[in-house]
Amino acid sequence: MRTAAARAAAALALAALAVSGCGGAGSEKAPAAPAPQTVARPAARPGVIPGHGTVTAFVTADKVLRARPGGRTLARLPRHTGFGSPRIVAVVSRRGRWLGVLAPELRNGQVGWIDGRRGVRLYRIDWSLEVSLSKRLLLVRRGGKVVDRVRVAVGRPSAPTPTGLFAVTDKLTTSGADSPYGCCVLPLTGHQPSLPQGWGGGDRLAIHATPAEQSIGHAASLGCLRATGTDMRRLLREIPLGTRVQIHR
Repeated sequence: MRTAAARAAAALALAALAVSGCGGAGSEKAPAAPAPQTVARPAARPGVIPGHGTVTAFVTADKVLRARPGGRTLARLPRHTGFGSPRIVAVVSRRGRWLGVLAPELRNGQVGWIDGRRGVRLYRIDWSLEVSLSKRLLLVRRGGKVVDRVRVAVGRPSAPTPTGLFAVTDKLTTSGADSPYGCCVLPLTGHQPSLPQGWGGGDRLAIHATPAEQSIGHAASLGCLRATGTDMRRLLREIPLGTRVQIHR
């Protein structure tokens, strides 16, 4: 069960997300703190990465993100995210004991390196997401095969959705479908660099539901990807933490 401090941290983090590039019109009110999520721990023996798909790391101890293996410090990587979820990160490169990972503590496109000798368990994910901004379409793949197609809203011309490789960091539920995020949210490692002038909120990207489902299929958000509540509930059930998300034009 979460402590009061953890619940408060989650509420603050979700409030920051609410005023980021996600919400657009009507997003001034933050959703309630997300319900706790249960995430199964990967059962990997030391030195063995079973299964198929992309390498993923379950981080069980606080780490330091470095610019290169053994290099300068970029940021801290706590073993829980700002929403209180287990820290599960996509591994995009490996050099000996060092793991190059994606994390929201970094800039878009930046890889941080963590020491993988202790406090890390490696496993594989056979899911991936691909977003075509021009087609307003999210493809869900498992084992390399497309298993689902989800229509989405994307960033408006003045605040386009950033392209690149990101990863899912959390699986969050809200207090109700009338929240700016509908039922649920998949926060990503990415950030929105094209915020409106004078914007005082955060910049975190996400895939989320919306009460304004008429916006789906259009360039309507401040950067995040919007889907129907039905689609988002399915994605929350299926998509593991650490799943890679490739966004392109």
